[in-house]
Amino acid sequence: MEEKIRLKDKDFELFIPEAKIVAAIRKMAGIIWRDTERKNPLFVGILNGAYMFTAELMCHLPPACELTFAAYSSYRGTQSEGVVQEVLPVRGDIRNRLIVLLEDVVDTGLTMQYVMRKLQQSGAGRVCLATMLFKPGSLKCDLKPDYVGIEIANDFVVGFGLDYDGLGRASRNIYKVQNNH
Repeated sequence: MEEKIRLKDKDFELFIPEAKIVAAIRKMAGIIWRDTERKNPLFVGILNGAYMFTAELMCHLPPACELTFAAYSSYRGTQSEGVVQEVLPVRGDIRNRLIVLLEDVVDTGLTMQYVMRKLQQSGAGRVCLATMLFKPGSLKCDLKPDYVGIEIANDFVVGFGLDYDGLGRASRNIYKVQNNH
């Protein structure tokens, strides 16, 4: 396991090792299944960031669970631009259905607030939010995830699906940016 990595112009240090991430996701999967069993949930992985979280979570749920993907964007570099773009909409019939959004990190909350409202306006029965990481200190709206893997401070992080301009996603560990003064 690498203690430090460099991506483009930034140095990152090990923050959350793979074992802790996987344990948190496994625990979350059990709670989600307890709450959604027999409710025919549609799990929606939010691309690109949540692909590793989604894959890990789905490994701990029954094989009959239905999964699809959607993509929304509001980031460039290390900052959210605040304007949400729908890149890939949720496919399939969501009317009167329990939707469980799977997100890599909730920081400002603006993207997920937009997505949840859009799905509810499109006729979803109920929309829940599960996030691998949650930064409550960064919230800019009234949003509370239903399921949280790990709560963290407002550090910029990469790994386990999270990226810095497309780099760092494939790491099985999570790294936080080093503040080089």
